[in-house]
Formats: sequence, structure tokens, C-alpha cells
Amino acid sequence: MPSQQSEPPDGRLTRLRGPQPPQPYSARKITALTANPACARRAVLDAAGVDKALLAQRVGYEPRFGQSPFALAREQAFHDLVKWGGYAELIRLLREELSVPVEEAHVADLNEVGGNTALHVRERETRRFIAHVASGQDVRLILDRPVLTLEVAGQTAYLEPDALTHRIEGKFHVVLIRSFAAIDGQANPTAVAEAAKQAAVYVLALRRAFETAGLPTEQLSHEFLLVCPKDFSNLPTAEMIDVRKQLAVTRRQLDRLTRIEEIAAALPEGTTFDLRLTDDGRTPTRPVEELTAAV
Repeated sequence: MPSQQSEPPDGRLTRLRGPQPPQPYSARKITALTANPACARRAVLDAAGVDKALLAQRVGYEPRFGQSPFALAREQAFHDLVKWGGYAELIRLLREELSVPVEEAHVADLNEVGGNTALHVRERETRRFIAHVASGQDVRLILDRPVLTLEVAGQTAYLEPDALTHRIEGKFHVVLIRSFAAIDGQANPTAVAEAAKQAAVYVLALRRAFETAGLPTEQLSHEFLLVCPKDFSNLPTAEMIDVRKQLAVTRRQLDRLTRIEEIAAALPEGTTFDLRLTDDGRTPTRPVEELTAAV
């Protein structure tokens, strides 16, 4: 699996992580980091791609959070439903609930580019599609699994929103698909607030793509499209949610982050969070005391 973030050229973060593949940045991780920008420990662990849940277990702390396998399966099933038939359900929502005059889907599948799933290749193709659509040269309605970039503490993080759509009042909108239900038109406020924070990360990344390409940012919406199940069914419903407040907070907090190379350079030589097991698959290669000291 390719890395989903850049690393300093001297390989310090690779040495901190060890040889295991890096855990990717995500909008969820970035919102947690910006909620406490002074936490150098989280910043380093996330930048190095360390599996924090596994690290916590190794040093004697059972993780208290995380989605259950059932919840993950339910979310994947709802994603599949919304995306089935070339995003037929999303097209229906755009047409019936948001009065977008569209009769058929024009979808660009960015999960791969000519069989290549490398993030930098998909990000380049995403930028190409955005430029064509923004300039009126393409009539794509939905970009499926685009790849955007955002600078986080001096690193380039690769991010994958569920989708982008551009025909709602002529603007680009980030689309988030979530499996929590909207009962009588109201979803759980805590879940919606968390989705809004993550959407703000994606909108900032989309703005970066526009600015880098010299495209007019007036085409970007400060609202995102939340798609979730309606009532107690699996029928999708949609709502536009304003994230101007979240955008301002996230931008300000990202600016406060200390650059990762500065934090990593101050760590003692030989510091590592290597979580490999021995060949028998049962014994950690790194003693608990050493990992605890590193943390």
C-alpha cells in the first residue's frame, strides 16, 4: 500500500515508524490534530503513520474508541447503495431534493487511472478533471473518489473525499456519505458536527487545488452535501450543510501546527515506534519499556 503522505527526505519518519506500511492521514485524523495543535506527540505519530491503536495496546492501554466491524460493514453497504448504477441515488437526490436540473449521471471514476492506483497519479488526474470542469470544457457531474492534497505541519497529506459534484448552482460541492440515520429529517447533532469538521478539511484541500491551478475559487461552495439513510430505512436522503465556521477554525489551527521536521529533529537518536512482531507472529520485537519510553 503506498504512503498517503510525504516524508522528510532524510527518512526520519520512516525510522520512527519502522518498516511496516504507514497508516494514512485522513480527514478524521486531521480534525483531531487541529483540535489540539500543541500536541506534538499526536503530530509525530500521525506524520510517521504509526498505528496509534496498536501502539496503545502494546504499552498496556486498550483503545476505547473505534468503529465496530458491524458499523464498518453497514457504512460500506450504504456507500455501495449510494454509488450503485453510476451514483443513481445521488443523482436522484440532486434532482428530487435539491432541484438540480440533471437527468443522467456523468461520473468520472478516480479510484484508478488506467489501472494505476498510486495516489500521486490519481491526484494529478483529479486536478486535470477539476480544471476541465471549472473551465466549462467537461460536463462531468460527479468525481468519484478524487484525490486532493493539503499541507499538514509541513507535509503533504493525500485525502480522498467520497465524491465531488459541481452542478448545484454552478458550484463544486464536497460529498460525504455517512451511515448514521436522519430521523424525521434530523440526524444526530454530534455525528453531523464531526462530519462537518471533516468536510471542512476536504473543502480546504479543494481550495488548494483551485489556487494551485489558478482557477476562480468562487466556484467552490462553503456548503457540503451530506448523504445518509432516511429514518429507519436504507433510502438515502441529502442535506446541504454550511461549514464556514469550521473552515475558519481548521485553517487557523493548521497554521498553528509546528512543522514535523522540527519536532522529529528534537527526538533522541534511535527513537522508534517499531511495532513489528517476531517470526512467530506473537512476540513484539520492541520491548514494552522501550516503546513506553519513546511515547
